[in-house]
Amino acid sequence: MVIEKFLSYLSNEKRYSPHTITSYQVDLLQFRDFLQTTFEMELMDAKYVQVRDFMVYLLDQQIGPSSVSRKMSALRSFYKYNQRLGLVASNPVSLIKVPKAPKRLPVFIDDQKMDDLLDSAEIFGSSFLSVRDKLVLEVLFGSGIRLAELIGLRDQDVDFYEGTVKVTGKGSKVRLIPLPKALLVLLKEYLDLKSFQNFDNKTDALIVTNKGGVVSPAFIYKTVKHYLSYISTHSKRSPHVLRHSYATTLLNRGADLNAIKELLGHASLAATQVYTHNSIEKLKSVYKQAHPKA
Repeated sequence: MVIEKFLSYLSNEKRYSPHTITSYQVDLLQFRDFLQTTFEMELMDAKYVQVRDFMVYLLDQQIGPSSVSRKMSALRSFYKYNQRLGLVASNPVSLIKVPKAPKRLPVFIDDQKMDDLLDSAEIFGSSFLSVRDKLVLEVLFGSGIRLAELIGLRDQDVDFYEGTVKVTGKGSKVRLIPLPKALLVLLKEYLDLKSFQNFDNKTDALIVTNKGGVVSPAFIYKTVKHYLSYISTHSKRSPHVLRHSYATTLLNRGADLNAIKELLGHASLAATQVYTHNSIEKLKSVYKQAHPKA
């Protein structure tokens, strides 16, 4: 019951995404099972020692530092919530030091490669399904929105007059993102084709399945991975790679970091600053190739 109340709080008050809430649920249930199996103890009775042992157990199971850190964050938030309610005297996670995860630069696709892919008449045809698949890539790369934000888009969210799309992000925060002219043209073509489809189940979702229903995250992942395989051999070929590509392209072409932050819907500038590392690495590469003293 305590887990359900906490998850309800995250959903209704914190406005966390369903994906985040599911992750918190998995982490809390895993810790609960660990406590019951190892110590015959309930969640609300856990102390620092049990949390520390849980972290050691995760590391012994070859769980990566990033995943361990995320699980500790979920537990910390859970006990902080219950401490405010007076259900626990202290937060058993407050003194836990999580292992540092190695810093990894965001994977991105070169904008010229993306242009070549999206302009390929051999890969994309004129049928509704082909235009739909191309639109998925174009919207992700041309707006930098998240997977869940793409699935949540509705036909009426596109403003052709202003050349923008209204996106509902994390915490139900709404932002307007300007769209390139080529993407607006493709959107118009797609919506025209969509209106002529004889779907059994019509929805106002922008991106729809072959039968007109709302697409699943797995569908978007599969679609993006398939088409990116034409231009990338990297193991990561996910929708988030296109979000990274969007941000990196803007930064490399001189966009202000604060503007990129607003476009991406980041809560803080710290999350956006990771893209500056890609630009620095690019500068280092150019320097090594061009400078005689490199």
